[in-house]
Amino acid sequence: MKWWQHNRNHYYHQHHYNHNSNSSGNSNSASGGGGGGGRVVAAGFVFCLVCFVINGLIAVLYGWLILTPPVSLNERKGLPWLGCQEDNEGSWAIGVFFGQSPFSLKPIETTEIWRNESAAWPVANPVITCASASDSGFPSNFVADPFLYVQGDVFYLFYETKNSFTMQGDIGVAKSIDKGATWQQLGIALDEEWHLSYPYVFNYLGQIYMMPESSQKGELCLYRVTNFPLEWELDRVIMKKPLIDSFIIDHNGEYWLFGSEHSSFGTTNGRLEIWYSSSPLGPWKPHKKNPIYNTYRSFGARNGGRPFRYNGNLYRIGQDCGETYGRRVRIFKVEVLSRVDYKEVEVPFPFEESSKGRNAWNGARYHHLDVQQLKSGEWVGVMDGDRVPSGDSVHRFLLGCASVAAVSGLILLLGVLLGAVNCIIPLNWCADYSGKRSDTLIAWERANVFSSKLRRVFSRLNRVPSFLRSWIKPNTFAGRSVLTLIFALGVALSCTGVTFIYGGSGAEEPYSWKGQFSQFTLLTMTYDARLWNLKMFVNHYSRCASVKEILVVWNKGIPPKVSDLNSAVPVRIRVEDLNSLNNRFKVDPLIKTRAVLELDDDIMMPCDDIERGFMLWRQHPDRIVGFYPRYVDGSRLEYSGEKYARKNKGYNMILTGAAFMDSQVAFERYWSEQARPGREVVDKYFNCEDVLMNFLYANASSSKTVEYVRPAWAIDTSKLSSAAISRDTNVHYKIRSECLRKFSDMYGSMSGRRWEFDSRKDRWDV
Repeated sequence: MKWWQHNRNHYYHQHHYNHNSNSSGNSNSASGGGGGGGRVVAAGFVFCLVCFVINGLIAVLYGWLILTPPVSLNERKGLPWLGCQEDNEGSWAIGVFFGQSPFSLKPIETTEIWRNESAAWPVANPVITCASASDSGFPSNFVADPFLYVQGDVFYLFYETKNSFTMQGDIGVAKSIDKGATWQQLGIALDEEWHLSYPYVFNYLGQIYMMPESSQKGELCLYRVTNFPLEWELDRVIMKKPLIDSFIIDHNGEYWLFGSEHSSFGTTNGRLEIWYSSSPLGPWKPHKKNPIYNTYRSFGARNGGRPFRYNGNLYRIGQDCGETYGRRVRIFKVEVLSRVDYKEVEVPFPFEESSKGRNAWNGARYHHLDVQQLKSGEWVGVMDGDRVPSGDSVHRFLLGCASVAAVSGLILLLGVLLGAVNCIIPLNWCADYSGKRSDTLIAWERANVFSSKLRRVFSRLNRVPSFLRSWIKPNTFAGRSVLTLIFALGVALSCTGVTFIYGGSGAEEPYSWKGQFSQFTLLTMTYDARLWNLKMFVNHYSRCASVKEILVVWNKGIPPKVSDLNSAVPVRIRVEDLNSLNNRFKVDPLIKTRAVLELDDDIMMPCDDIERGFMLWRQHPDRIVGFYPRYVDGSRLEYSGEKYARKNKGYNMILTGAAFMDSQVAFERYWSEQARPGREVVDKYFNCEDVLMNFLYANASSSKTVEYVRPAWAIDTSKLSSAAISRDTNVHYKIRSECLRKFSDMYGSMSGRRWEFDSRKDRWDV
């Protein structure tokens, strides 16, 4: 007999005995009944505790195996430990955009700016992050609200940076001499005892002014530069109002101040007010229609950056805060602006939002834009963006707690069905409880109607266990199925709770190198028998943060339509005339990035592993950087798997079925005249193209030519079908051993080349 069944029988016996004894006035027996109830509560508690511990251990194991390795975000991303802490306000960053008009802005990566000395090919957004400020000695949790000030060919960028220690906003400044490709952090331009943001910078009569938001102080202050760009002094208080996100614009001979005041009751991000003056220095008079707007926060009333003129029209930028704070920017054309009237209409803003979700730096929201026209006629814009909505960390914590609470409820239900828990509410809370009660307590209960009703509810609730056990019998197949389902649901909710609380925002972010980001082309080779695999492949990897484009090399059969593939990035299908593995490395002038990730369509791994490999390749672009190491013994010349490399504690080859390489150097090397005999061997065996590439790299350099990155996990989906050339391992290895002998004769031996595992500081090669 199970221990909880024994306890249940004991409880029923005791309770029945005590009830009869109480009827005859035996108070001692009643006391004994209370003791029996205590033992039942203890037994149920132990059962629940044991189940909860079991669920917890499973959840911890899940977190260890599936979630991000147990290191801090800063260690994992190589971020400065003083800054870039998770912040409930978000993880804002800043990007640069270019276009022929303010309505045709494209991110900087589309301009294909290559800066070899910065190890980014090409430069990609975001160009300024919390790490940019923190690495310069100014710890920051995020950067936002960017405003440009252009002097000739030099860009100065003023922005809010949230101090990681004071948790308030300061005004930072950065400088670029190459049109925003790289930025030098100059420092903090303005630091007050109150929160600062929205640093609206403008020129008036040869003087440079800054009007940041300082609503926490309750005033709108104007600062004048004394030593550009880092030294400013308070010029005057423009208005004794806590205005937020304000700007000043010269229009029709007068100056107009737009801002929002949220200090009064009932005001939201849907409020906008206007003042006018003959000078930007004031005094200011309110518009007759103030507040111009006091409507829904999704309307775009709150300012979202500097207004601009285009084709003779004035445009205002507003924030749509409907779904979350700062969800997107909206553009309004100002049709009427006078002392007595104001009218604007929204115009389309064809800004292409990323389909990568939280993996994109601005995938969740973007709420500020400053766009200006350069002397060349080109337009430049700076915009902030975030990968998580406002309040995300609190939201995740609450969901995690709710999951844990649900697990507790399921454990209680499981205990009830198994008979381990016999009373949901302690007996002394119930109206028919037979324990001793004083006359004073009984008199109070009679007088207190609510207490009596509550006890009756508790008493009825305690009848639920017997009802459920009569409905679901654990010793039947249906009963066991229900119990199994409840347990499985509890485990799933436990893992869900761990994911919400400890799993982060769900974003698999890119890694910066020397403060910059870049992008790569993902190249895979396939044919018609693996179309199902290709669809899954594209759907997953297109959402990795640094993937710019996916190139599908189609070797055989009728190719799919691009519209058949669910992709967050452009997909190009290159149809080959000849079914050859050499097509994998064919020179392709349409590839727009220096980095190419060659990845077999049957390999699935996390985007985070891909991003780690990409950062490592940017450190060593002259090498093959990949995820599958092999060791070729120069004397043995027999192909073996990774176990052989581990046994020899080193590697000298990386399989190019999952590897980064230089698209120009590698492909031209593979299609050189020197490599022609090797390509013929590849066509003869329909195998070994990756082995050949490793020999070509080794032949071209006496230094290290390969780097290994260990993936957290990887799944070979070819095991689910017969469409794979390596399904017969013995035959596959025999062919590759023959290739090793032939390539050694052609290009020299691998003897003397071996690089140890776990030789780097990042420990990604363990």
